[in-house]
Amino acid sequence: MPEATFHFPRGFLWGTATAAHQVEGNNTNNQWWKWEQDGHTMAKSGLACDWWGGRWREDFDRAAEAGQNAHRFSVEWSRIQPAPDKWDEDALEKYRAMLRGLHERGLTPMVTLHHFTDPLWLSEKGGWESEDIVSLFEKFVRKTVDALKEYCTLWCTINEPNVYALSGYLTGDFPPGVSDLKRSIQVEANMVRAHVAAYHAIHQVQMESRVGYALHYRPMVAKNKWSPLDALMRNIRYEGLNMAFPSAISTGVLKSPVMKVNLPEARNTQDYFGLNYYSTDTIWFNIRKANELFTDSGFEKDADFSDGNYIANVPEGFYNSIKWAVRMYPNTPVIVTENGIECADDHIRPRYLAQHIHQMWRAVNFNWPVKGYFHWSLVDNFEWERGWSQRFGLWALDPETQKRTKRPSADLYAAICKENGLSSEMVQKYCPEVFEKIFPS
Repeated sequence: MPEATFHFPRGFLWGTATAAHQVEGNNTNNQWWKWEQDGHTMAKSGLACDWWGGRWREDFDRAAEAGQNAHRFSVEWSRIQPAPDKWDEDALEKYRAMLRGLHERGLTPMVTLHHFTDPLWLSEKGGWESEDIVSLFEKFVRKTVDALKEYCTLWCTINEPNVYALSGYLTGDFPPGVSDLKRSIQVEANMVRAHVAAYHAIHQVQMESRVGYALHYRPMVAKNKWSPLDALMRNIRYEGLNMAFPSAISTGVLKSPVMKVNLPEARNTQDYFGLNYYSTDTIWFNIRKANELFTDSGFEKDADFSDGNYIANVPEGFYNSIKWAVRMYPNTPVIVTENGIECADDHIRPRYLAQHIHQMWRAVNFNWPVKGYFHWSLVDNFEWERGWSQRFGLWALDPETQKRTKRPSADLYAAICKENGLSSEMVQKYCPEVFEKIFPS
């Protein structure tokens, strides 16, 4: 049996990722809480993981004990600025306490400034459709970064702007539940403008900062290679989901399947690229999906599926996503800001984790500048419109009792973090079914 260890460079970041609304609990002043109360989600967030009540301490302890050296979390705009003319210094002090807690445990923080949620007062002003959003977001960012800069130098301006724009304004799964392509593009263009303003504001407040954004990237293949319609639909969906925001940062032009928006000020406004990868989609033509430009998506029939067939385990897609990022943004560091799979009984997560870490190691060995990996997620949390139906945590959570239970994949990830690499012994112990794929004879 082969024996080997795939090591990563010294200083590589190993962590987990979380988001404010998904873990804090009782975020009653944002548009997502209202969306839940109006019955648009499978369940309500409620206490979530009770981080606002202080249980972040025990979860940070778990992360540190597991050998992690970094953690990515987000701040909640509606807590920091509960009204247009009001700042909550107590909320900022809570976030400072979280950041001090990370430092005390030896974890490098990455702070996300916008992760899907908006204050209710902002939604009432038109939200991300309004041109005012750029100055409002910049004001919030300046205040927040100035308050937290003592403890953080690594910032993510906006998480998955493509998902926010498409899910809120095209598919209608996120608030405000709109299905209007032009409004979706308008929102994404304003998110580019807000990112640019935030990028410059952060560097003015903190010269040594590193600033980027996190993109949900989905590799895509046509279902039927012989079908020109499937190929066309693949290209339309790929360009619409994956390329609009990145093209603006790379070229100064936001490109979508139906229009272009010139944003020359956006060029080169990132110090790293944040990659969120989960799976690879199969795309085909569907005449009944007019609101999605007649495209439909799924996975290969014989795929290695998560619970409910929501995610397929396609590790090669992770490698291809890193390759895409390196080519899209030459000479720009890449940080994997999210990667994970939902699995309540942990039957698939260990092999998903091992296979994806192996593919990331392949990329690193081409000297591609991958600098860190944040697994989604540390503990089960509220998964937006899907409520508590999906379990992404290395630790299981009972939302009723707040009890945490360690899954086997938590021990595998701890071994990876402590070794700064993936060994044949780890794979044999936690997911022997993929040993030959990772360590062929």
